[in-house]
Amino acid sequence: MSFGDILRNLLSDRGMTQKELAARLNISPSTLGNYIQDSREPDFAMLKRLADCFDVSVDYLLDHRSKQAHSLQEDELLCVFRAMTTEQRAIYLEQGKVVVRANEKEV
Repeated sequence: MSFGDILRNLLSDRGMTQKELAARLNISPSTLGNYIQDSREPDFAMLKRLADCFDVSVDYLLDHRSKQAHSLQEDELLCVFRAMTTEQRAIYLEQGKVVVRANEKEV
């Protein structure tokens, strides 16, 4: 997945507009648009700021996986979890535990 696709997905998942993110990062909307269109790449400092803004790793933004890294699905789960409220997190965890227990009974 391209860097722009990942940014687009993060914006969508957070219900945030490009204009809102650009303002939060103190960059022009056109600069952010270039990142999303993959016509320009951010520098290291901006990658860190983007990662902090979305509460994801730089590896996630770059779609980089080492041999020992988590899978993309694990990163997506973590991203979704971090976007939730405390109450939503508790419910999400309980639902996950129910699914795990059901799978254990099937095996």
